[in-house]
Amino acid sequence: MSQILAVDLGGTKTSIALVDDSGHISRKRKISAACAFEATIDQIAARYDELRNDSITTIGVIVPGIYDADTGNAWAPNLWGRDFHPLRDTLEQCLGLRVAIGSDRTASALAEQWLGVARGLMHVVFVAVGTGIGVGIISDGQPLEGAHGIAGAAGWMLVGTPWKPGYSSCGGWESEAAGPALARRAGKQTAEAAAEAARTGDTLALDAMRQTADFLAMGIGALIAILDPEIVVLGGGVMEASDLMLEQIRRNALSWTQPIAARHVRIAKTALGEDAGLLGAARLAWLKAEL
Repeated sequence: MSQILAVDLGGTKTSIALVDDSGHISRKRKISAACAFEATIDQIAARYDELRNDSITTIGVIVPGIYDADTGNAWAPNLWGRDFHPLRDTLEQCLGLRVAIGSDRTASALAEQWLGVARGLMHVVFVAVGTGIGVGIISDGQPLEGAHGIAGAAGWMLVGTPWKPGYSSCGGWESEAAGPALARRAGKQTAEAAAEAARTGDTLALDAMRQTADFLAMGIGALIAILDPEIVVLGGGVMEASDLMLEQIRRNALSWTQPIAARHVRIAKTALGEDAGLLGAARLAWLKAEL
């Protein structure tokens, strides 16, 4: 049975594991993310040396940013600063294997289409809500990544408010609907702390949840109207509080979007959790191997 060495480069943690063609994950290891490009390469190479065997056919890597398939260069500002780096060429030269690379948002959509709540569907939108917001798009069964790998950077949408100077760093939707916005409104250090406070009945935290859910619904409604998906899958750390937000997001997004699209779309929480990235990295590798 062939296996993929799947690598999920997160903003704070890197996960590396073996994934077989049925989606079984083994030998998973999570380590602190490296803060320099060369150190990231060293981490992947060291783990490959530990796991090396004849069944590993390809390496699948996903990045929290932009990947340009024409050049093989990746842009991941939360890891390596704001320069592009030659990720594909460096890994292939270092490891001697073919390397398939994509964005984390696209990989999550592929994973849900493969093994999650979007299994078998042809039109899928995955919205990852954490420290930032990213959107993976599957259209007619294929990943939609745009001319330069930027499609799905939907955190830059404006939703419900005039443009503010602070939006220049990460966009309007992300500024109003991601984890830091929830924490700020609740007067907490983290979105997780805001959710914990809301569950105890904290009035400020509950109001922060409602406001953030409304901003999320605005963006999701816009995506439904533009992309006409069969399903919108919600993931990321903020969606760990889906018990406090999902019904409001679902109700308002469907009320505020194109009405015919609203009749046909489902909005659901991810079924794969934190493993969506690793499964998506493996799925991406197998799809590219078929090309």
